[in-house]
Amino acid sequence: MSAVTDAVRVAPSGNPLGQSFRDSMVVAKRNLIRMSRIPEMIIYGLIQPIMFVVLFTYVFGGSMQIGGSTSATDYKNFLMAGIFAQTVTFATASSGAGIADDMHKGLIDRFRSLPMARGAVLTGRTLADLVQTALTLVVLAVVAVLVGWRVGSDGDTNAAKVMAAFGLLLLLGYAFTWIGALIGMSVRTPEAATSSGLIWLFPVTFISNAFVDTSHMTPWLRHIAEWNPFSATVQAARVLFANPGQSQSEAWPMQHPVWASLIYSALIIVVFRTLAVRKYRSATA
Repeated sequence: MSAVTDAVRVAPSGNPLGQSFRDSMVVAKRNLIRMSRIPEMIIYGLIQPIMFVVLFTYVFGGSMQIGGSTSATDYKNFLMAGIFAQTVTFATASSGAGIADDMHKGLIDRFRSLPMARGAVLTGRTLADLVQTALTLVVLAVVAVLVGWRVGSDGDTNAAKVMAAFGLLLLLGYAFTWIGALIGMSVRTPEAATSSGLIWLFPVTFISNAFVDTSHMTPWLRHIAEWNPFSATVQAARVLFANPGQSQSEAWPMQHPVWASLIYSALIIVVFRTLAVRKYRSATA
């Protein structure tokens, strides 16, 4: 709190964007320091995705049909893009819970009493969560390699494409943290934020192409899955990783997954950041 107070004592410059950037960075630093002092937050955040990797790979790997093949290796390579995407989006729940906790303790009211840029508190929080998500993704990628995941199964990939895929995954995760921020500002307790954050995440992540080939779904469900923003990012990651199981659907997001992922993520950020900042101005503990 002292770091934030010291930063905002400086007289605001004539550049609102510059002030907003500086205030956001100060709040992000505050949250990163807080996270580093509670390492179990990061450890527990790693356990769930690692469990999903192991369970889906070794329990379901030999029974899933991908592109006409039931090879466990093909399913490993198909699965990982979905696990990566699920991991970055599930960070939404912890983001919402953290903001709800700050609200519950009255910290948000203290921030609003300081001469800070509107939205800097939420922007700083989401940026700190993005850093944590990136660290989680790095560890998860190492685990994926250890269980047999490989990129370039068709020989058509390179380091730039792999980095682009992880960039799209992190962008989706950052977009979804703004949904979490809005939820965190709208509920009264961290427990409610966690519960409400997970309720909608499960259908979003499972009615998608993350874990199964959408061609095996009923037509109406397949249509929903193929236009799901989550599916677009999973498809884009598979294309850039050159992994098997890329959807052959005629749906536009499946035909142009990279562009669809960018557009979806940008729209989510614009819409939910606007709503979250508006809620921040009027919310009370």
